[in-house]
Amino acid sequence: MNLKNYSVTDAKFWTGRIDDLHDVDSFRMHQIIKLLNLKDLETLKTDPSKFNICFLGYCCDEGIRRNSGRVGAKHGPKDIRNKFASLPVPFCDKTAIYDAGNLSCVEGNLEEIQEQLEIAIEQILDNNLFPIVLGGSHDLSYGHFNGIFNHLKKQTKKPKIGIINFDAHFDLRPYDDQPSSGTMFSQIADDCAEENQEFNYLCLGIQTSGNTRSLFNKADSLGVKYVLASEFVESNPDSISAKIASFINENDSIYLTLCGDVFSSASAPGVSALQPFGLKPNHVLRFTKEILQSKKVIGFDIAEVSPPLDDDKRTARLAANIVYAVIENLCE
Repeated sequence: MNLKNYSVTDAKFWTGRIDDLHDVDSFRMHQIIKLLNLKDLETLKTDPSKFNICFLGYCCDEGIRRNSGRVGAKHGPKDIRNKFASLPVPFCDKTAIYDAGNLSCVEGNLEEIQEQLEIAIEQILDNNLFPIVLGGSHDLSYGHFNGIFNHLKKQTKKPKIGIINFDAHFDLRPYDDQPSSGTMFSQIADDCAEENQEFNYLCLGIQTSGNTRSLFNKADSLGVKYVLASEFVESNPDSISAKIASFINENDSIYLTLCGDVFSSASAPGVSALQPFGLKPNHVLRFTKEILQSKKVIGFDIAEVSPPLDDDKRTARLAANIVYAVIENLCE
């Protein structure tokens, strides 16, 4: 695999508290993580009886810089892993978790790292691994989606992929000058139009204060479905579940992505764009579980966790626990 700006994880990284060296019921995540070099994927032999998961870091915040946001998310993958390392393992006999290292953005070349992520995701899926990408700016969605699309296109000419995005923003901005962390779903929509593919996008947690009327108009013109952040407080949760279920039923595969700025700033201060009226973690967790129970999710990522802006590593800890919950539900 021709990957530039790629590095494997140092074996010394995965350390933490050890309760027991031999009792698997006492193990913590750092004791079961297996390191993986993406350039050696052809020689990887996974256990088909297990659900095989692959972490990949996306060390980039160039898209945030271009979008005039608060940078720092390129350090997110390290801190998310760090907080994940000492979590307990309730599913060690059912799951294998690999850490495939990081892709890094070099000299501000956002377009290159997106292309590299596309290549990596396609190869990860081709080798029967479930990708979990740790961000990094949310422009990772462009590469992640394209990798999923390339993988599925080998199986069917017109894969029906639904994008479910927990986010305060549509990220449907124009990209006449250059792409950024606010343009990737516009890019995907345009690519789908060129490929004569459906563009199926559901955004959960939209803030009216974070999106111009023009962006709402564009979402409507593209047939984007969305749930406002206020609806998570004011509506019956069953009505939101019904919207999600209807969207899932219309698609064969689901790409699930989560931007840290969907959360209330009380829970996630370390993000590019703070949201005082963002969602509570338990709201996001409830609907994430419902999405995963569909068994249609083919890839997951969490974006815009920014350690330099974090308070007591609160955002990284939240992200690690979201990843933990995702893995738990994938394994059920």
